[in-house]
Amino acid sequence: MPGERDLPQLLSGMRPELNPGRYVFTIVPGATVPGATVPGGAAPGGVPAGVTPVVTVAEQEGLTLVVRQEQADAAGLEYDYVAGWITLRVHSALEAVGLTAAVAKELADAGLSCNVVAGFHHDQLFVPYEHAAQAVAVLDALARRSA
Repeated sequence: MPGERDLPQLLSGMRPELNPGRYVFTIVPGATVPGATVPGGAAPGGVPAGVTPVVTVAEQEGLTLVVRQEQADAAGLEYDYVAGWITLRVHSALEAVGLTAAVAKELADAGLSCNVVAGFHHDQLFVPYEHAAQAVAVLDALARRSA
C-alpha cells in the first residue's frame, strides 16, 4: 500500500507513539560505509558487539549510531545527548511534502529540539528525553487541530 501524501491527512493521522527507553547518538570513528570494520572488536559494519542500532548513518567522520543508552554504556561508547524516541504511526510517503516541517515547527515553537529520521513507512523523532512526554502532547494537539 502506498504511503499517505496529503499533509492534512498526515498531520491528523500521525498518532505519535513514545517508544520505551533512552536513546543516544554516538559515533564509531573510521567506519564510514556499511560493511566496514573497525579495529578493537567491532563487528562487521563497524557496530560494536552487543549493540543493536535503531538508526545508522554513514558520514565521513564515521558511522553514527542511535542506540539504547544502556547498550552504549556497556560498549563504552561516548555520547552527550539522551533522547526519547517517538514514532509517527501514520504511513507517510517518502515524497510527501510538509510533514517534517510542520512537526519540527510545532516542536520548535514549544522550545523542543527534534532530530528526524525517515523510515520507509514511518518518521522517527528523537527529542530530549526529559521532554519526550511533552513532545508527544504537543504532537497530539497538532493532530487534533489538523483533523
